Amino acid sequence: MNAAPRARVQRRPVHGVLLLDKPLGLSSNQALQKAKWLLRAEKAGHTGTLDPLATGVLPLCFGAATKFSGLHLDADKTYRATLQLGVRTSTGDREGEVIERRPVPPITAELLESVRQRFLGRVTQIPPMHSALKKDGKPLYDYARAGVEVERSARDIVIHELNLALPPDGQAQTAIEMIVKCSKGTYIRTLGEDIGEALGCGGHLSALRRVATGPFDERQCITLEELTAIDEPARLACLRPPEALLDDHLPITLSPEEAGRFLSGLRRRGPWPDADRVAVHGEQPRALLGTAHVRAGELIPGRLLSPIELKQMLSLP
Repeated sequence: MNAAPRARVQRRPVHGVLLLDKPLGLSSNQALQKAKWLLRAEKAGHTGTLDPLATGVLPLCFGAATKFSGLHLDADKTYRATLQLGVRTSTGDREGEVIERRPVPPITAELLESVRQRFLGRVTQIPPMHSALKKDGKPLYDYARAGVEVERSARDIVIHELNLALPPDGQAQTAIEMIVKCSKGTYIRTLGEDIGEALGCGGHLSALRRVATGPFDERQCITLEELTAIDEPARLACLRPPEALLDDHLPITLSPEEAGRFLSGLRRRGPWPDADRVAVHGEQPRALLGTAHVRAGELIPGRLLSPIELKQMLSLP
């Protein structure tokens, strides 16, 4: 007996940002596709990948919000990680093959503080082979899986805050809990490996969680299980407006006449200070129009919403 054909999902315009608590084991794209299916959204994207072995804050963008997703790539991130000492792996995390075992020396609070100070501020990192960074159009992990090591340029990153904690009294000193606030492009696996080397024993990450990215933190997130368990109106109510991605932008509001010209791509003049990042709204009705920057009193359009997107967003409850 043939199985009944699976019902086709009727897609629809959905606009906004969903703060997802990405589960362990799923890639960022797999998590995105599941959320997109649950929302029946036509268009979706994310604001930068999170490793399958990492959990935590993953902002997902739908509809008009996808136009501003790239702006969030520059946001600082905060991670909580467990660094397993004395064991190095091929990937820098627990999924890799063990390539070296070394004894763990006595680790004191003084030693940890000395190492912590070494990694604070502006430091350089060599991206790991097991990463999505591309070389000649191919991600580095493709070369790594083929057993090929390619040359990678060191890059500057900034570690804004770093906390290294010993295990509770009475437990073996085989792991360190790390909390890291860092700039974009920081590889926490590489940082963990470097800290392990600085402690004289090497190490790898046994757990990794992103607890914050830009203005968003884990307390604001919803899991896929929670999203699945609620009805469709409740799922849509979880979405934040697209301007949630523009929290660090200078807000400027235009009259209806000026808003129409701005949406046509025309520059507008006004008593505004110079600003690199501007979020432009219409006055009547109140709605996000797009981004811009200001130079010498001139408002210069950046990414603009389309008339269709505006109409759809204004019609939402």
